[in-house]
Amino acid sequence: MFDKKTRKSGRFSDIKLDNIDYKDERLLRRFTTERGKIIPRRVTGVSAKNQRRLSRAIKRARTMAILPFVEDAFK
Repeated sequence: MFDKKTRKSGRFSDIKLDNIDYKDERLLRRFTTERGKIIPRRVTGVSAKNQRRLSRAIKRARTMAILPFVEDAFK
């Protein structure tokens, strides 16, 4: 009667990415909005562990000026 929910595989399990590096700007930009906010895991489908690692890497990249804290509103 009711089908079991199929488990979503995370984005990193497809890539086989072991280490989320704060210096990989292209990867980190995929998980931020155009305004610079971190996209939640319910939208991206990333596991909780990888979401924590991802947000830590984004915050480090912001501190090191690799990623901006906020994008310009008027471009």
